[in-house]
Amino acid sequence: MSDAVTLTGVSKSFREKRAVDELSLSVPPASIYGFLGPNGAGKTTTMRMILGIFAPDTGQVNVLGVDDPTLVRERLGYLPEERGLYPKMKVVDQVAYFGTLKGMSSRTAREAAMRRLHEYGLGDNTEQTCESLSKGMAQKAQILATLLHDPELIVLDEPFSGLDPVNRDLMRDVILQLRADGRSVIFSTHIMEQAEQICDHVVLIDGGRKIVDGPIDEVRGAGGGAVHLDYEGNLEPLHQMQGVVHVNDTGRQAEVVLADGVDPQGVLKELVSGGVRLHTFDLRPPSLHEIFVRKVGRSVEEAAFAPEEELDVGQVGSSGRGAS
Repeated sequence: MSDAVTLTGVSKSFREKRAVDELSLSVPPASIYGFLGPNGAGKTTTMRMILGIFAPDTGQVNVLGVDDPTLVRERLGYLPEERGLYPKMKVVDQVAYFGTLKGMSSRTAREAAMRRLHEYGLGDNTEQTCESLSKGMAQKAQILATLLHDPELIVLDEPFSGLDPVNRDLMRDVILQLRADGRSVIFSTHIMEQAEQICDHVVLIDGGRKIVDGPIDEVRGAGGGAVHLDYEGNLEPLHQMQGVVHVNDTGRQAEVVLADGVDPQGVLKELVSGGVRLHTFDLRPPSLHEIFVRKVGRSVEEAAFAPEEELDVGQVGSSGRGAS
């Protein structure tokens, strides 16, 4: 089965700002793919090129086997970060309306909307106006609108943003179920821990450029990591060992931070040959946030406040209102 999305050397600029710079990646079918990076990294612009909202200046975007994403829009679902429902519209009409935008007949869309609203616990709210919904209920309605037409590829821009713990769990369960149903899901986040919990594949982006990508286990496995020790003896030789970035020694326990590509077995041999008695020797792969810091030299939070930020695409174009 071919990849759900393939980007080859894709670039996009707005005025003098290069939002995406020679980006290449592949999204496998039936997977959860995380676009990770600070605010302004180029994640939203990349997603909108995948959706056909923006055309790349250079490079190629292939979505569901087609080089023009606009030809497969009815097979895509999109939940933008800047969400919104029409406040005076009835909930069932709102959800059904988004279905008609994706090619569903009015009757089919309304029947599907009623069924899904009951499934998601909103059966008592179908005739209410959207403005009467709580924030959590409104979020559910927008998820339903995104998924009503059973898209093959779902693109979620910062889907966990602003959610309380209950609705974060709901969103996570929805994403996991989509993968189980054979759908491909792309979602963006600047919170690395969210991606670590559910992603199969990730790409780390900063300044519009790819920092690293691949299956999440491989990305973390190649990142050096740290060895946690319970020990008796002298760890001083480790401070001079090539490939050891830092030793945090508290006396009988220590964390040994390793550079990328360093074999922890070398650390083990050094300790044993030095007469150190080990009670535990546990390798912990680095977190995605730690990998980002090592590659970029600053944290995600620091990168988000760098002078060069992704242009507000609302200044040069709009994706429309709410989910689609």
